[in-house]
Amino acid sequence: MKLQDKVAIVTGAASGMGKEIAKLYAKEGAKVVAADLNLEGVETVVKEITENNGVAKAVQVNIAEQDDIDNMIDTAINEHGTLDILVNNAGIMDGFEPVGDVLDERWDLIFDVNTKGVMRSMRKAIPIFLDKESGVIINTASTGGFNGAHAGAAYGASKHAVIGMTKNTGYMYAQKGIRCNAIAPGGVATNIASSMESVSQYGMERTKPVHSVMPRAGEPDEIAKVALFLASDDSSFVNGTVVTADGGWTAAF
Repeated sequence: MKLQDKVAIVTGAASGMGKEIAKLYAKEGAKVVAADLNLEGVETVVKEITENNGVAKAVQVNIAEQDDIDNMIDTAINEHGTLDILVNNAGIMDGFEPVGDVLDERWDLIFDVNTKGVMRSMRKAIPIFLDKESGVIINTASTGGFNGAHAGAAYGASKHAVIGMTKNTGYMYAQKGIRCNAIAPGGVATNIASSMESVSQYGMERTKPVHSVMPRAGEPDEIAKVALFLASDDSSFVNGTVVTADGGWTAAF
């Protein structure tokens, strides 16, 4: 098994890509701390893992709160004595608002979850990884992290920032045994749209031409397989970069 006895945290693990990553990691031998704001949902995922002889624990986490992040990582340490893999997958969408329509409240929430939550989780994990001279960080970015027509201004900016942090972190700690990479999924069949409120019709119309050339939507388990590669020794020389998983969508641009 590719992750035998590794300890992994997966955020946003109650559904979609996070759920499939948690399940696949456990199948590959990892001890998984599955974190999500939706406690009932993540407990269901953990139940499925344990019924299949995997090891997992559910933790309720609001990724926008430092105390919750600290508790999440402390739980991994308290349960298993260490942390090997951190998957920052939790994220929310904006309402496709162009910058002229963005409210401060929406901007702050998007960045608190999508960007600051990622930074805070990495910041908490880095001393653990430095102490053991090994560790893997995988951030869920987005094709919207390097293109401008996949969502609104806030979401796009938040994911551009995640890519910037990923590259910086991969370089800064490259000689310390730590790898940090990101996955940029294209359109994937998840429930992230449920986080959208007050959708901008103008913004949606402007992005329609780009979405119309998407070859197909991906499945969450397809992204999980990329996350497994990046977490395993198969990607030992892959660091500070972004793996695009979009079925060829952005190859057109």
